[in-house]
Amino acid sequence: MKEFDSIIKAALKEDIGSGDITTRFFVPLGTRFYGEMRAKDNGVVCGLEVAKRVFELAAKGSRVKIQVKEGAKIKKGAVLIKIEGPASILTAERTALNFLQHMSGVATRAALFSSVVKNPRTKIYDTRKTLPGLRAIEKYAAACGGAANHRLGLHDMAMIKDNHVALAGGSPVKLAQRIALMRRAKPGLKIEIEAQSLAQVKDFLPLGADVMMLDNMDFAAMKSAIALIRAHKGKKPEIEISGGVDLAKAARYSKLGADRISVGSITSGAKPLDISFEVKTK
Repeated sequence: MKEFDSIIKAALKEDIGSGDITTRFFVPLGTRFYGEMRAKDNGVVCGLEVAKRVFELAAKGSRVKIQVKEGAKIKKGAVLIKIEGPASILTAERTALNFLQHMSGVATRAALFSSVVKNPRTKIYDTRKTLPGLRAIEKYAAACGGAANHRLGLHDMAMIKDNHVALAGGSPVKLAQRIALMRRAKPGLKIEIEAQSLAQVKDFLPLGADVMMLDNMDFAAMKSAIALIRAHKGKKPEIEISGGVDLAKAARYSKLGADRISVGSITSGAKPLDISFEVKTK
């Protein structure tokens, strides 16, 4: 998985620095090791190829065999990776585990949220609430767990939020002018606008946004807003629900039939999946 090489190399440099001092002084030259990465909890595994790539870069001459499919549901005790190699597999161990545990934690949480959504029209989405420098890794993991990816950053989709609305003067006419300028400058760019009340939904509908976010609205207001949007005679935007969505809310909100429910805690609240690395000399 060379697409993540820059992230992996940065992590290895951070951990190894000028060298693995302990392994250098405690492991005899020429010692060979055999190790297994095992799940210590149930979950969704993600990051197997990333972990393998860590060993390829930091433990030259090692042989890595992935034992399960990426994105698979795993049980406690499952063997995920088998590895054989020189002492440098001890050097690469922590970085490989960090990626595998964290990515599996994100995938597991994404799968958990996706599992409570029973409406086939509604999809769980991740957000930009990611660890700095790890967004690509975390969004890959979220997709691995069954969530859809929202915008990658500020550059690939426009999101008109409350601050932007205020700075534009707040009126639909001024917003329409700014959106028209954006459309001309960036043809094909998807535009989303955030509404925080039913009144804003009514004002923003004629603006022709691609996605309408219902942010922190109560259930009754969201139900009315969705009915209003679906009955609109002009362009009908996709509907996204957002704002402090936990599992119970995701299940309840999915009954409304919105297209998207965005959940920041898929990444920001993910607990690393417990995975061990058991090693012995050959």
